[in-house]
Amino acid sequence: MDIKETIPIVVYDNQCYLCVKFAKTVEFLTRGNLTMIGHYSEIGEKLRKTTLGESALEMFWLIDNKTAFGGRAALLPLIKVIITTKKKKMNKIKVDEKCQQECKTVISVFIRSASLFSNSKKIDL
Repeated sequence: MDIKETIPIVVYDNQCYLCVKFAKTVEFLTRGNLTMIGHYSEIGEKLRKTTLGESALEMFWLIDNKTAFGGRAALLPLIKVIITTKKKKMNKIKVDEKCQQECKTVISVFIRSASLFSNSKKIDL
C-alpha cells in the first residue's frame, strides 16, 4: 500500500467501542472521504512499525501529505479535513470491530476522553 495514494488517513483503535464510534462519526462527517485504518489491522500494524512508533496505540492519528498528527495535535487538522475534503476516495479499508475491552462504562468514557487531551504527538513525514 502506498500511503501517499490513500491520504488523508485516520488510524484508530478498532478494538475499542468508543474509538470505533469516534471513527464512524468522523467517517460520517467526511462523507466517507477519509481512509480509516484500525490500529490492529495488518496495515495499521505496518504503519505503527514504519511511521508512527511505539506510542501509536495511545491515541488516534491523522496522517496527511507532510505530517502524522496524534491525539490532541490531530484535533484541529481533523476539523480542517472534515470541512475541506471533497474528493471521493476509492480505496476504502474496512476493519472488523472487535471490542475486547470494557469501554462502555462511564469511567472508560472519562478515561478515553481524558487520554485524548493528554496525549499529543506530531511526526514529520
